[in-house]
Amino acid sequence: MQAQYIGASTIILEVFWRFWPVWVALFIVMGASFLYKKKLALYGQLFDSGVGIAGVFICLFWLFTAIFASTISPFDPLGQVPIMKDTLPGAIEPQSGLVYLFGGDKLARDVFSRMVYGSQIVLIIAPAATGFALMVGITLGLPAGYYGGKIDSILSFLANLVLAFPVILLFYLLVTPGIMDTPIPYALAGVFFLFPIIFFSVLFWTRYKNRPDRIYILLGLTLIIGGWVYLGLVFDRDPLHIVHIDPNQLNIFVAVVFASSPGVFRIVRGLVMDIKTRDYVAAAQTRGESPWYIMLWEILPNARGPLIVDACLRIGYTTILLGTLGYFGLGLAPESPDWGTAIKDASRLLRSFIHPALPPTIALMSFVLGLNLLADSLREQSMKD
Repeated sequence: MQAQYIGASTIILEVFWRFWPVWVALFIVMGASFLYKKKLALYGQLFDSGVGIAGVFICLFWLFTAIFASTISPFDPLGQVPIMKDTLPGAIEPQSGLVYLFGGDKLARDVFSRMVYGSQIVLIIAPAATGFALMVGITLGLPAGYYGGKIDSILSFLANLVLAFPVILLFYLLVTPGIMDTPIPYALAGVFFLFPIIFFSVLFWTRYKNRPDRIYILLGLTLIIGGWVYLGLVFDRDPLHIVHIDPNQLNIFVAVVFASSPGVFRIVRGLVMDIKTRDYVAAAQTRGESPWYIMLWEILPNARGPLIVDACLRIGYTTILLGTLGYFGLGLAPESPDWGTAIKDASRLLRSFIHPALPPTIALMSFVLGLNLLADSLREQSMKD
């Protein structure tokens, strides 16, 4: 029994219709952003240029795709229908009557559904790992740039030591399956995941230490929420069974944070060394403010522009890295619908079937493009400020 097919124009219309939740969400968010852009600070300024609008649109498109993946996808990304093996785009699945819009792969899975669900993996790991890398780099870069001396020498030496190691070899060592049998990933995760708790605790303490009505509430929430997330991520002991990360994803997460933190550290250190000579820092010192107050509430806000731009670029870099690891079969499970694994599976049959490789490739390229456009627009705005 052979599969039946629909026409190319019908495929385009069907794909457009499958994304209806994304179009609705984009219409609401983009419309509200245009309407209130003057009240939205830096985010609102992105809508003053075509580059910024394009970057926001592409990034939001994939964000909403990840959120509504179960509604958009007509099939289970891991489901197999033997008759649909290597079918061309537009093949109709006989039992359900639904369409393999982008065809089937070598294991008879729907390429379209796998592309959609692959966005969830990217949108979970890349921004979160970049966020933790920022926390580590900022927490260590602030005192290194502000104090200088031995603190700067020791922290800079450690950062340079990591940066001197070949990146590809470093990731290969940190994401190989055998390393999960050792305590190394969990030990690194235990250290890295402490930094957000430390950062926000010090942040609130330096600001509200003379305000008992606020400091105890903020510190309590930081310790409770931070401890809850910490137990779930590091020990998989979340009492509510909400916070959980697969061992393979934890492996990649730790590797990204470990490799990205030194770069963030050097950027923060350089910014602090420049900003600490400004007059408003000297004024804060004259008022008798503590060093950590000056670092967190005087220097860091004035370094936000370059750090936000760097964060966008690092998310894009991490996305490419995830694709590279998936292509080489490292990190995530072999059946994972992430874009890198999908490209690897499709590349083996490129001479016979090209259609399974195109959707994940275009998805990966478009998301990174959106982040780069966003970074370019943010850079322009930060230069104006």
